[in-house]
This record gives sequence, C-alpha cells and structure tokens, in this order.
Amino acid sequence: MAKNKTFETESSVTDFINSVADEAKRADSFSLVEIMEQQTGFPAKMWGPAIIGFGSCHYKYESGREGDMPLAGFSPRKAAITLYLTQDPQKKEELLQKLGKHKGGKGCIYIQKLSDINVDVLKEMIVNAVDHAKTLYPNT
Repeated sequence: MAKNKTFETESSVTDFINSVADEAKRADSFSLVEIMEQQTGFPAKMWGPAIIGFGSCHYKYESGREGDMPLAGFSPRKAAITLYLTQDPQKKEELLQKLGKHKGGKGCIYIQKLSDINVDVLKEMIVNAVDHAKTLYPNT
C-alpha cells in the first residue's frame, strides 16, 4: 500500500505563510491560524509541504488504508484558500448555505478571501469538523 504523502512535519507554519506570494492571502492565512487555533484548541502544525493542520486523528477505512490527518486545516493555494473541514452530513448543507461566497469540492471548501464569507459560520464549521472527526475516529 502506498505511503501517505500528507503527514505532520516540524516545518514552521510562520515561515510557510510568509512564503505565500499574495499579500492578502498571506494576511488571511495568519487570521485563519488564529481562528482555527481558537476553535480547535490545537496549535497550528504543518502537514506535508502546504497544509496547515490543527489537532490530529487516526483514520482507518474499510479498504484497509489508514493514517493520520488533521482534525481541521487549510492551505493557501494559488487559486484559492482550501479549507479541510470534514462536516457532519446533516449539518454540512445548512452551514454551507450560510457560509457566503465559496466553491465546494468532494471534501474541501474553496474561498478566495475571508471577507467573502461569514466568519461566525466558519467558526461553527470548524467546531463541527472537530466533533465529527472525533465521532468518526473515537480513538482521537
């Protein structure tokens, strides 16, 4: 089985964010670190070369694939800020409708900037993501 590419590293979150070329995305990233640390209760850590994660959990799929992942996270990608917030399916659509301007992928939420979204809804989504992950992976 292939080794997971995304794992917690000792790299500096601050150095990574400071390397983001877009000034507005860099500022939003520092704000997201503060918001996510406050909502999760975990410090920011680098996961792989480009994901900032908070907390961790160990998952194991029915396929047998397993590994560790952050309870919540984000990455300031060139095209958009990608939010990694695994949501309770019953709450996901309701929260996304209130979030503001975003695009959704299978498991990710893409935003251009924090000012496009309702930060209070984002905070609720972060707490929901942590709670949902702890429900899915109780050994967290």
